[in-house]
Amino acid sequence: MGSQTVTPSELDMTCIAAGTVAAEVRRRIELRLADWRLPHIAADTFVIADELIVNACTETPEGEIRVWFTRQPGAVLLAVWDSSDAMPQARPVVELEPEDLDLSPQNFDNNGGWGLPLVLALASECGTTRTRPHGKWVWARITY
Repeated sequence: MGSQTVTPSELDMTCIAAGTVAAEVRRRIELRLADWRLPHIAADTFVIADELIVNACTETPEGEIRVWFTRQPGAVLLAVWDSSDAMPQARPVVELEPEDLDLSPQNFDNNGGWGLPLVLALASECGTTRTRPHGKWVWARITY
């Protein structure tokens, strides 16, 4: 899975960008939220974690990503780093009906792109921070 540091106030993991990473991170976040007595924000935190991790893995397949999760006064902060210089772009939010989507088997997975709008809706604050010489952190703050 990679290296990790766990303290009472944070989780810091470096792992290979792979499809199994999100589930492992969710498990570790769940344990941390239980320790902090914050299970009521788990659902939103899991959705945000999934979106940020999947985006990082998509940007840097087979590369390394880093996940940092920490508690702050009144909030938790989740940040995911990847080595890509491409900055995330949220598509404009539009109201859709099921008939607007192509749900055919060959195009079912082409209906994505809703991750960042979900993060924007669930997080109290989110953003990106470029790193040198390359890469960026994409982060979200979830208040409780």
